Amino acid sequence: MSHKIRVELKTVFRVAFILSSFILLTVLTQIGGIILLITVWLIGILKTDFRFKTLILFLALYFITTFLIVPFIAPVFGREKINHTNSIRPSNYMTVLLNRNYVRPELNTLLLKTADIVQSDNIHLRYLDANFPFMNNFPLLPHLSHKDGRKLDLSLVYQNEMEKIVSKQKSISGYGVFESPKSNEFNQINKCRTSGYFQYDYSKYLTFGKINDALTFSEVGTKKLISALLKNSNLEKLFIEPHLKSRLNITDSRVRYHGCRAVRHDDHIHIQINKTTHND
Repeated sequence: MSHKIRVELKTVFRVAFILSSFILLTVLTQIGGIILLITVWLIGILKTDFRFKTLILFLALYFITTFLIVPFIAPVFGREKINHTNSIRPSNYMTVLLNRNYVRPELNTLLLKTADIVQSDNIHLRYLDANFPFMNNFPLLPHLSHKDGRKLDLSLVYQNEMEKIVSKQKSISGYGVFESPKSNEFNQINKCRTSGYFQYDYSKYLTFGKINDALTFSEVGTKKLISALLKNSNLEKLFIEPHLKSRLNITDSRVRYHGCRAVRHDDHIHIQINKTTHND
């Protein structure tokens, strides 16, 4: 193989790698793809030569942008970071690192009010995926609807062997460990899967590892959390699986079934606030 052909192949592979990395980083973080292109451009200008230069520069730019720049730009799009308190924390800090922790200010207010209500019961709000900081209708995969700042997933509430409520989850990601229907409960999961919706329980592959096996689902704690959420008048919808709604004896019409096109919701709670005038 001639030197010219080797150079051309190397260029093709490099371009393909940058393009695929751009797509992946954009899907995962919204801003990562742009940061990668800036990094490649700067490397070409600086003409520096040291090991892992591209990776080091990319990470430096990414963290600076994520923590120092994005939070100041996001309000232009009607969004802000979820406010962290002693009672409100991410289930996994990768959610923050990947810029999947942005919501409308009204949703932040809802979380703070809810945390105040359940604080005396030692219930903490552990959030999962929210929304990206910029642009409506930019998909936050694998979710179908987290694209306007109005949606947020929360962890179920669990208890230890002493039936004491704890602020822990049963998977690293917060997703994928299900509180399945009991033998006497309606099994919506089987109904969806037998109807051809094979993706319905695919979140079991997104746990990134199961943890805290001794924990069990807290019916009391989860019902108190849902009841506190429902006290907010701007809560439009709350999604959980039908068997959990029945088990917890919840009758509020805002607690709904999400449909077979989504994934099962017996590993988390999905909440959605009413539309406002911000960029809707």
